[in-house]
Amino acid sequence: MTADSKNLYLAIGLSCLVIVGWSYFFAPKPDRARVAEIQRQAAQTQAAPGEAPAGAPAGAPVSLPRDLAPADAAAPKTRAEALAASPRVKIDTPALSGSLALKGARLDDVALKAYRETTNPSSPNIVLFSPAGAPDAYYAEAGFLAASGETLALPRADTLWQADRDTLTPQTPVTLTYDDGQGLVFHRQIAVDDRYMFAIKDSVENKSDKPVTLAPYALVARQGLPKTANYAVLHEGFVGVIGDGGVEEIKYDKIEKEDGAAKTFSGVGGWLGFTDKYWAATVIPDQKAPIEARFSAGLSPSGQKSYRADFAGAAQTLAPGASTEVMSRVFAGAKEVETLDRYQVDPGIKKFDLLIDWGWFYFITRPMFRLLHFLYRLTGNFGVAILIATVIVKGLFFPLANKSYLSMAKMKAVAPQIAAIRDKYPDDKMKQQQETMALYKRDKINPVSGCLPMLIQIPVFFALYKVLFVTIEMRHAPFFGWIKDLSAPDPTNVFTLFGLIPWDPTQLPVFGHFLALGIWPVLMGISMFVQMKANPEPSDPTQKQIFTWMPVIFTFTLGTFPSGLVIYWTWNNILSVAQQTLIMKKAGVKIELFDNIANMFKKKATS
Repeated sequence: MTADSKNLYLAIGLSCLVIVGWSYFFAPKPDRARVAEIQRQAAQTQAAPGEAPAGAPAGAPVSLPRDLAPADAAAPKTRAEALAASPRVKIDTPALSGSLALKGARLDDVALKAYRETTNPSSPNIVLFSPAGAPDAYYAEAGFLAASGETLALPRADTLWQADRDTLTPQTPVTLTYDDGQGLVFHRQIAVDDRYMFAIKDSVENKSDKPVTLAPYALVARQGLPKTANYAVLHEGFVGVIGDGGVEEIKYDKIEKEDGAAKTFSGVGGWLGFTDKYWAATVIPDQKAPIEARFSAGLSPSGQKSYRADFAGAAQTLAPGASTEVMSRVFAGAKEVETLDRYQVDPGIKKFDLLIDWGWFYFITRPMFRLLHFLYRLTGNFGVAILIATVIVKGLFFPLANKSYLSMAKMKAVAPQIAAIRDKYPDDKMKQQQETMALYKRDKINPVSGCLPMLIQIPVFFALYKVLFVTIEMRHAPFFGWIKDLSAPDPTNVFTLFGLIPWDPTQLPVFGHFLALGIWPVLMGISMFVQMKANPEPSDPTQKQIFTWMPVIFTFTLGTFPSGLVIYWTWNNILSVAQQTLIMKKAGVKIELFDNIANMFKKKATS
C-alpha cells in the first residue's frame, strides 16, 4: 500500500468516525420478559413501607426500602385531576411556576417560565414535574425512615401537612407541619432561590416518652419510560456523583438489567437524579454527610415502568425531649452552564457542572462553550459567534496548516517522479513503496503531515458539536433567515422544493432519514467539493472516485445534524480553501481548482 493510499484511508476512517460515530442513534426496545422479572424481584425484596433496616446503628447511613409510601392510585388521571387531588401551595419565582402538594409534601408541579416547547413564543412552557397518577408523573420528596420494628406514624404520600402560607417565593419560604399524634412533631421549611434550587430543612421533635431511631431520605421518581432523543452522543437517564467518585451515568434500559434492577453507591455528599437533554431533577444531601444512594427501576400499580434515584442518610436516635434537623436540596430546572457553575461554588455541590454531558473532550468542550458564550455576548447572535470562533481556531492552527499545505505542494512537485517509479516497477508494490519513501526522505517530504490538521480538527469539531447539541444556551438560538434554532437541523428540504410539494420524504423506509436535506447541508457539500478540487488530484483512479463522491455522501449524512454545526463546517471549508489558495500562491504552486473541475467534464480519449 502506497503512502498516498494510507493517507487516503486514514482520512476516510477519521471522517467516518466523526460522521457515523456521532450521528448514530438508537431506540431502546421494551423487553417484556425482563419487566416481569423486575416485578418478581421487587416483590421478593420489598421492605415494609417507611422503615429502615433493623439494627441500623446511629450515625451510619441506612439502605432505602423499595417502597417508601402507599402505592399511588393505579387509575390514570389527567394532569389537572391529579393536581386537584391535593391542597396546594403556589410556587412563584422569576424562573419557576407551579405548586407544592400538601398531601405528601411533594414537589410535583414545576414549569419553567423562560422555556417553551417550540420557537413559537405562544407555545406552552416546559413542564418538568407532574404529580403521581398524571401522565409522565415526575416528582421529588424527602422525609424520615424509622427503624424496623417500630410502629411510628411517619409522614407518607397520603399525609396531609399544614402550611403557614399559601405561596412559596424566593422571599417567603413555606413551613409545613405534621403532628403524628404519638409524640413526634415534624416541621419542613422549604425555600427556593431565583433559579431552580429548593432548600428543604426537615426537623423532628420527640415529645414521646421513649427514644426513636430515624434516618433522613430524599428521592426523585418518574413513572413511565421518559421520552428521550436516543442519541449515542447524549446521555439521558440516571446521573449522579456520589462522594469523591466520578460521574455515574446509566440509561433507563440499562438499570433494568442490573441485579435486582438497582445499583447502589455510598460516599460522603454528592447528588443524584435524572437528566434529559436540556432539563434535570436531582436530590442533593448535605455535602459533608455519609449517604447510601441508589438508582432503581420497577413497575407502578398501573403496570407502567417506574424509575427512582434516592439516598438515605445516617440513622439518629432521638431521646425523649430531643430534636434533630437535616438539610437537603432539590434541583429542578434547566441545565444552564452558569447556573450549575454557581451551585457548584455555593452551596458547594460536588462536580455539579457534570450534570451536563460534556463528553470525553471536556477539556476542549468547556473552553469552546466559554469562547462561544463570550462571542455571543459581544455579537448578540450565536451563529455569528460560531463564525468568529471558527476564524479564531483557524488562526491558532495556521502555522500547522501552513506546513501541511507546503508539504502538499512538495508532493505535487514530485508527482511525476512517483508516476515514473510506478511505471518502472509496475508489478513490484514493495519496490514502489521503498523507492517512494526514499524520494520523500531525499526531498524532506512528510506524507503524513497532510493529515495532521484533520486529526487536530476532530476533537475541535466534536467539542463544537457537543456544545451545540447538549447546552441549553444553544436551544432556540436563531441565526439569519430561515434558521430559527441552531441546535436543530435546517428546516428546509430540497426534495419538497422548500415546502411547495406537500410530502415528507424523511418518512420513507430505510433511506428516508438521509432525505432531510436543507439549504445549508447543500452549501456545505458544495464548499467541500470545492475544497477537494482545490487539492492536487490523486493519480489513482479509485482514489479519484472516492474524493469525488465524498462531498455527496457528507451532504446527505449531515442533513440531520444541528444547523449550527453545518454552518460551522461550511464556513470552515470556505476558510480552508482561502487559506490553501494563499499558501499555494506564496509557495509558487499552481492552484488546481479550475483545472480539476474542467477535467471532470472532459471525455476520456479513445485508444
